[in-house]
Amino acid sequence: MNASEDKNKEDIKISVIIPAHNEEKYIAKCLESIAKASTLLQGKVEVIVVLNRCTDRTEEIAQSFNCITLQNNDKNLSKIRNAGVNIAKGEIIVTVDADTMMNEHVLLKADNNLTTGKYIGGGVTGKFERMSFGIFVSTLLLIGPLLVKYGAISVGIFWCYKKDFQSINGFNEKMLMAEDADFAKRLKDFGKKQGKKYGTIQNGMITSTRKFDKHGDWILLKRPKMLLAYLKGTDEKYADEAYYENQDR
Repeated sequence: MNASEDKNKEDIKISVIIPAHNEEKYIAKCLESIAKASTLLQGKVEVIVVLNRCTDRTEEIAQSFNCITLQNNDKNLSKIRNAGVNIAKGEIIVTVDADTMMNEHVLLKADNNLTTGKYIGGGVTGKFERMSFGIFVSTLLLIGPLLVKYGAISVGIFWCYKKDFQSINGFNEKMLMAEDADFAKRLKDFGKKQGKKYGTIQNGMITSTRKFDKHGDWILLKRPKMLLAYLKGTDEKYADEAYYENQDR
């Protein structure tokens, strides 16, 4: 490694991790949003796209945005995200899904929040790219049980220091679904022991409705077993259906 490479490594402050399984339809918009958010932290953000068994143009698109790419073959979102974090150079980790666009203030707000020393990290709230009564009801059916099981947390996009991510062993690799809610709860509990709060960046993202577009806006009402599988978190059959079988993710 030469001197310029050493300097570049030192300059990186935030590493954005994106799990990607055949994401050519969505990832460009995601990367464009990250590029815009990165302008407020010029030169201090790296983007790592973890290419999970991609057979489309995802890698080509990621490289066109000068992203770092990493190959991964696991059918497990926790392992995929953790693999990206393992090679991250930044002291701050931000995770985002490939079908989600972050608002331009998210990275700077995450940096500012962590710099205060008051926050262990946190999540982001946002909205779907479209809304219907069916999506509203399906979302409520999911949020209610999650609140009971995991408490008040925000998910979507996560942000925390890499050292704290490592202290709680990252995402739980035994979980195939709801790994995000599990991560949020463990991060929140870890912060509480240190007198730090779990933060929420409001109105920070727009996420796609591709699952509703494919399965219908009333999916969780029509398929309660899918909801139960999500809450259980370890059902391989439903995880494959939700994330990998003919599904872009």
